[in-house]
Amino acid sequence: MRTIAGIDIGSTKIITMIAQMDGEQIITVLGYGVAPARGVERGIIVKLEEATRSIKASITQAEQMGGYRVGSAYVSITGKHIQSFTRTGPVAISREYDGHVRHEDILRAVEIAQAEPLPANVELLHVMPFRYTLDTQAVQDPIGMRGYRLEVDVHIVVCDISAIQNIIKVVQNCNVEIDDVVLQQLASAEAVLTDDDRQNGVVLVDIGSDTTGVAFVAQGATWHTHVIPVGGHTITNDLILMFQLNHAIAEQTKQSIGEAVADPHRHRDVIELEGQRPGEPVSLSRLHFNEAIQARCDELIDFIIYEVSQSSYMGAYNAGVVLTGGGAQLRNLDILFYERFNAPIRIGVTEDVYGRIDGLNTPAYTTVLGLIRWGYRHGQSGKHSRDEDSKWVDVYERFKMWLREFLP
Repeated sequence: MRTIAGIDIGSTKIITMIAQMDGEQIITVLGYGVAPARGVERGIIVKLEEATRSIKASITQAEQMGGYRVGSAYVSITGKHIQSFTRTGPVAISREYDGHVRHEDILRAVEIAQAEPLPANVELLHVMPFRYTLDTQAVQDPIGMRGYRLEVDVHIVVCDISAIQNIIKVVQNCNVEIDDVVLQQLASAEAVLTDDDRQNGVVLVDIGSDTTGVAFVAQGATWHTHVIPVGGHTITNDLILMFQLNHAIAEQTKQSIGEAVADPHRHRDVIELEGQRPGEPVSLSRLHFNEAIQARCDELIDFIIYEVSQSSYMGAYNAGVVLTGGGAQLRNLDILFYERFNAPIRIGVTEDVYGRIDGLNTPAYTTVLGLIRWGYRHGQSGKHSRDEDSKWVDVYERFKMWLREFLP
């Protein structure tokens, strides 16, 4: 049983979780804390002191509930500064082992793929092999096969140096060390995707408040990721501007009666809401209200469809689309995605979660639960004590530590 902590840094709330996992992949939540996010905008730390206080408040809640002190944690990252691209590493297969491909050959190929200089002012975040070509023949698992030349295509994710450094700083300001920084949608994928999803091809859509992370997973590997600067708050801001509402009323009304598919039969339903000026209510039709929501949702889907076209994977996504994140709770959003994708759609929540789980079985908590699973699969047990310093390790060293788990 390993004890792991995760911190999901969102633009509206910070979630810290302390949990244990065992060999059966079951998560037992010991404690969690939720605090309003201050000093964070679109996934970026914009005010260090305010962000530190928010994260500290979340950590303190989790510690008090769980009876553990958080010494280190896996932390999420998102934002439009995230970039991703594909590179290829070719190697000759050593004759020393009669031309049989070994893990070491794949490691050498990955090293070559990532050796090319990165764009300026970015830091390497993830390096993920996804396609193998052995002597011009595409294979899913080259280990043990014989050949002369192996090419490994890797999906590389980078982030702005200052963005990740500020995340590290605010967490360390709370006397918590970093186990790893994980792209938000990759963490969520750990929480909601099944092995069948990963093999058959799936589009993961993680809708946050200010951004939407997408990941395209097939044949057991991640082929493409992207962060779209549109989220649940983008819809709320549209409603504020279009109907002259204050923020609280717009958000509350979106959550209570908002729908991603506008019903034309609602054109006679008139709602009266508090406007931006006291004593001057705003009257509008429910149809127009939801048409504004649907327009922004359609735009988001347009972005996602474009990213599908940019993926290197040319096969079918037979497992369809999995929606998660707080924004996935918008009424009828799954119906709109089905109309646009004509593929299976489901709302992703995390299975096999026990312990202190009141209110956790919703899409809003998939990232922090995914951080726990990520830590179990790819890392070591965190530094936690009941009443307990790791250093930020070079990303390639961390990559090598869990590559054997990642490889086929």
